[in-house]
Amino acid sequence: MKNYCSIRNSKSKIRNRKGAVAVEFAIVAIVFGMIELGRAFEMQNLLEVAAREGARFASMDRDGMLEPDESANDKLIEDVKNFLASNGVPKDDIEVTVKDFENPTADFDLDDPNNDLRLFEVAISVDWS
Repeated sequence: MKNYCSIRNSKSKIRNRKGAVAVEFAIVAIVFGMIELGRAFEMQNLLEVAAREGARFASMDRDGMLEPDESANDKLIEDVKNFLASNGVPKDDIEVTVKDFENPTADFDLDDPNNDLRLFEVAISVDWS
């Protein structure tokens, strides 16, 4: 009789442990989810800062800032990529475009005098992994 009770008690302990394992798994999954969410927000903030810095460069007087035969668009793209690379984002994974604000499918030439005081958009995309 004693052995029977012992087997019965061990089965109930196993059932109780299954519930504990499910709760532990849920807690671990939530913690890792929060870490990933934090990383996503950090990357989003980093991209916003990079785009803002690129737009700030584009809105400045660029006399003396460009190398010979270098366009303002090329300098902006290179500066944004360098900024992100200095923060651990691989340069090859970064795509930077300068688009017309009113027509987002059209490229925006920062060197064109007709574009002075016109709105533009600096768009940055990075493959997330």
